Amino acid sequence: MDMRTVNAMDFGEFIEVFGNVVEKCPLAAAAVWGQRPFSSPADFERRLGDFIDSLPRSGQEGILRCHPDLAGPELQRGTLTKESQREQGQAGLTALQPEEKRQLAELNAQYRARFNFPFVMAARLSDKATVLRELARRARQPPKQELATAMDETWTVRGRRG
Repeated sequence: MDMRTVNAMDFGEFIEVFGNVVEKCPLAAAAVWGQRPFSSPADFERRLGDFIDSLPRSGQEGILRCHPDLAGPELQRGTLTKESQREQGQAGLTALQPEEKRQLAELNAQYRARFNFPFVMAARLSDKATVLRELARRARQPPKQELATAMDETWTVRGRRG
């Protein structure tokens, strides 16, 4: 899509197209709509990143809470976004063995209890063994460091940054 088309979109169309650029968080797209015109895709990404980076810690944690648990209840219910379904499938998380499901559910619960947001990782760039290993490792990080890591991963999840 060329930038002329993006810049000509009305608010509703813009949100329909870009509302999930940050997982289930159309607020992020809404916040940058008024900053048009964008000179390039990189300019759009920069402005979106600037908005997210300017949020207080509670706002950044709120964005992270929009993400589903990897191989969690939304996957089991079939309510993941198509992007998340594809990403989790690429990592092998849609075909876990019972013991792997149990282990991942336990690690997800421990992580969420510690940080109060779900584990966010660009699973499409990994496999299930790496996801499990990273979840266990990152669950031990200091909260401030993990917030920064998780926020970086929100970009990588959607194919940006990193």
